[in-house]
Amino acid sequence: MTTETSVDVTRIPRITHDEATAITAVENRKFGEQLRSLGPDDWIASTDCERWDVRAMAAHVVGGAAGQISPREFVRQVRTGRPIVREIGAKHWWDGMNEVQVRERSDVSTDELIAEWDTNSEKARIARNKLPKPIGRLPLLNLPEPVGRQPLTYLFDMGFTRDVWAHRMDIAAATGHPMDLDATHDGRIIADIVAEWAGYFDEPFTLELTGPAGGTFTSGSGGETVRIDALEFMMILAERTEGTGLLQHTLPL
Repeated sequence: MTTETSVDVTRIPRITHDEATAITAVENRKFGEQLRSLGPDDWIASTDCERWDVRAMAAHVVGGAAGQISPREFVRQVRTGRPIVREIGAKHWWDGMNEVQVRERSDVSTDELIAEWDTNSEKARIARNKLPKPIGRLPLLNLPEPVGRQPLTYLFDMGFTRDVWAHRMDIAAATGHPMDLDATHDGRIIADIVAEWAGYFDEPFTLELTGPAGGTFTSGSGGETVRIDALEFMMILAERTEGTGLLQHTLPL
């Protein structure tokens, strides 16, 4: 969301279910294009996510799509991953599930990973749309602070898509290749995240995010003014690196 004027964070419309469906289709395409652009050295590059190189990160995203297609597969990944949580010194059940996704694809080629993504990403998007609304409204998610208790739609609408976007950002940073960014798609995702992020703390600010997916956002009057590249801001929010002042407030993606 690139704009010459500032936007009050309380006036940013949050992403709806239908909009999330369209955004997911674009993000899936961009992630697939990124994978196809990688060279042999890119796949083995270390990322800011501990334990994962680019290949492992891609395996996690691809495995996540497989779990979204089938509730049975999702439950299997969760159950298989439970003992792995302690093994790898992690905190959350999904850390074990993510490790299962990576380990079970450790012997497939990168071409096979890409093919699995091309096949399953759209199936996953369609499957997520089939979540019954009464079930989607159930507050079954207990996420790290400051997010806390959330309905399933938090994950099914944009949570999974934010994960893909964040890892596309991670892969770009690891490989040194520019991330495909535009104001309509990436700017909308970032603006929605800024709106949610600002709602978790009572602090006035002016936040100027530079770059093609940036914009200027305000909350209240006065307060700290921060000017920072949009991707650098998102890296701090996602706890890939540390921030100070206003940027000490993070948001798990």
